[in-house]
Amino acid sequence: MGKFDNKVALVTGAGRGIGAAIAKGLAKEGAFVIVNYSGNAEAANETVKEIENAGGSAAAYKCGVQDSEAVKKMTEYIIEKYKKIDILVNNAGITRDGLMLRMSDEDFDSVIAVNLKGTFNCTRSVSRYMLKQRSGKIINISSVVGICGNAGQVNYSASKAGIIGLTKSAAKEFASRGITVNAVAPGYVDTDMTKVLSDEVKNEIMKAIPAGRMGKAQDISNAVLFLASEEAEYITGQVISVDGGMNI
Repeated sequence: MGKFDNKVALVTGAGRGIGAAIAKGLAKEGAFVIVNYSGNAEAANETVKEIENAGGSAAAYKCGVQDSEAVKKMTEYIIEKYKKIDILVNNAGITRDGLMLRMSDEDFDSVIAVNLKGTFNCTRSVSRYMLKQRSGKIINISSVVGICGNAGQVNYSASKAGIIGLTKSAAKEFASRGITVNAVAPGYVDTDMTKVLSDEVKNEIMKAIPAGRMGKAQDISNAVLFLASEEAEYITGQVISVDGGMNI
């Protein structure tokens, strides 16, 4: 018996990295997982294949979370086909780094649209059905830079800080209906997003991490799985930092 037997989970941006690890973790514990992606069908299908090869169940669905109509259609499709959504993990995110004075409107707007508006779109759409069910778990992926800020990432930091505010507000709105809303704030995690950093930048990052290492996607998945479980029934509106101690 798995923790999430007979549960249906939607994980956005689940083709690679943290999202893929979360999708695999939920599936391993019995959930049927919808692997949302926006561009890389090959990666999403590979995640589904890995889940199925491990004995789990999953399906891929293409949808850009910044598009509210597309999100509405995705939600309606899942409800029609699988009858419910028990767990929503808002993980989809992009970066467009640059110093503020050089940052274009497009780079700022696109990051806010995907990271923050996308989280809003999915939460608003899915919560309509969770409210009818009078149950549900929503976990939003924020970031340590949404708490501490970071030079060269005003757009990303603003989007991830916004997710924290959204999480706390939604938690207050939904708590009486049996829905919990929490956030996980990863530190620097060894994914495709951080692989592009220079050795010099990585060395500086390591100096700021008391644990002395970058995080793994599995570290984030573990926190999400806890918040999605029955053990976390009385936890809502919280931000769990998974950052090796950066935010102490």
